[in-house]
Amino acid sequence: MKAAELFIRCLENEGVEYIFGIPGEENLDVMDALLDSPIKFITTRHEQGAAFMADVYGRLTGKAGVCLATLGPGATNLVTGVADANMDHAPVVAIAGQASTHRLHKESHQVLDLELMFQPITKYSSRILTPNVINEVVRKAFKVAQTEKTGACFIEFPENIAEMDVDDEPLVVKQPSIPEPPREKVEQAAKIISDAKNPIILAGNGVVRNKAWQQLADFAERLRIPVANTFMAKGVIPFKHPMALGSAGLQANDYISCGFSKADVIICIGYDLVEYHPYLWHPSKDRTIIHIDQSPAEVDAYYPVNVGVVGDIKHSLLRIMKVASPSTGNAMRGLRQALIEDMNQHKGEDSVPMKPQKIIWDLRTAMEMEDIAISDVGAHKMWMSRMFRCELPNTCLISNGFASMGIAVPGAIGAKLASPDRKVVAVTGDAGFLMNSQEIETALRIKTPMVILIWNDSAYGLIEWKQMSQFGRKSSIDFNNPDFVMYAESFGARGYRIERGEDLLPILKRALADNTVSVIDCPVDYSENMKLTGKLGEMVCPI
Repeated sequence: MKAAELFIRCLENEGVEYIFGIPGEENLDVMDALLDSPIKFITTRHEQGAAFMADVYGRLTGKAGVCLATLGPGATNLVTGVADANMDHAPVVAIAGQASTHRLHKESHQVLDLELMFQPITKYSSRILTPNVINEVVRKAFKVAQTEKTGACFIEFPENIAEMDVDDEPLVVKQPSIPEPPREKVEQAAKIISDAKNPIILAGNGVVRNKAWQQLADFAERLRIPVANTFMAKGVIPFKHPMALGSAGLQANDYISCGFSKADVIICIGYDLVEYHPYLWHPSKDRTIIHIDQSPAEVDAYYPVNVGVVGDIKHSLLRIMKVASPSTGNAMRGLRQALIEDMNQHKGEDSVPMKPQKIIWDLRTAMEMEDIAISDVGAHKMWMSRMFRCELPNTCLISNGFASMGIAVPGAIGAKLASPDRKVVAVTGDAGFLMNSQEIETALRIKTPMVILIWNDSAYGLIEWKQMSQFGRKSSIDFNNPDFVMYAESFGARGYRIERGEDLLPILKRALADNTVSVIDCPVDYSENMKLTGKLGEMVCPI
């Protein structure tokens, strides 16, 4: 068979369902081989969109999402999405065609050293230089991408290698087994927890990746320890759980900051430092830190781990829970009540532009608890992470490692393909929307219905928030927008504009019920940003 055919057989062997990408001259043989494969190729309108689709698909399924580009500018367009997947720890295998190996040693049309270019933003970057290594390269890329901490891998496939004949087979798919936590570390952690006066848990996305959310909820309930989650771990403990404190990471004084400042023991479970720097929640460097994860702790001056329990997170929590004594402190309870009061603020207010709190209230009311909201990056991300209530993991997806704008619209397509029975809403600012809005056409063509909720303020709102907080004036953040309703309709999607606040909830319900792509243009009142900054700056700790 051709090398390209073996390559596709290896992808089939890994369980690949979809490849997101754009055909090009240098991947002609791969594209032709796909015609005889059950793998569905999703033709996107930009390679960055393809990478974001693979990113979110991988995050939701735990199986590596796959994206494909041609050489040169096609491959460079993948970079942002691949970097996002790697820093968000979403499993992705990115593939790019390349010129013939006969011209890689010299200056040549569209040729870049792609293997080298992807090296800093992936866990593994490789170039196929002979057909008989294809099965090994593909197997390694998927194994590395899907092994904790999961991330991105890259394969460069020169066009002349793809054309060659080869007689080989895919390798048997095996993922390494997760190690058991050492008994002595479990016992040390249990003793520290039993002796703690005011322990608190910081739960990260590693709990989601390891599917240990039920064990976390049981651990928190049994030991009576309150849980704060990072942005990417929203829903890892149900918000209705009495120990749930909501999201940490606003990077300003917040209710949960009080919790960390009052805690004597901080238990970090599946926590990725890339999301929320330890100096923001542990500036004193004097608290006792317990690290429970599948991977050893990163070295950081503000993250001095006293005990590291490394191994299967589920088993670590179950074993510690069996021998530790419940906490008798209840100092943290006031934090939860203060946050609930904030969530209820403005829920009955129908002014336009709409308050962020009211938009989120209506969105949560319209969506089922199993439905998926995927947030883009901007001021709305801070409000969503803080106030969008989740009862289940992977129901509010936020990029908070690389935190790249433009992920929401293509990411919603990846989410819908990964979870076809759930409704999906892309929550985006007007700036992030226009970065990859061309993928509306992709969604309509492949029939992936979704709702796109645009928070419209005609500005880079998060940067304005930070400028006003730091300097008291704004700089170069304003812009104009097209008519989003007409824009949506030009693709064949449905467009809605919110002109009365009371219309948002019924329009959201209607759009979620429709079997198509709907775009909702919702003007937002971001004066609430500075009010929140002022309130938190003057906050008296409620505990």
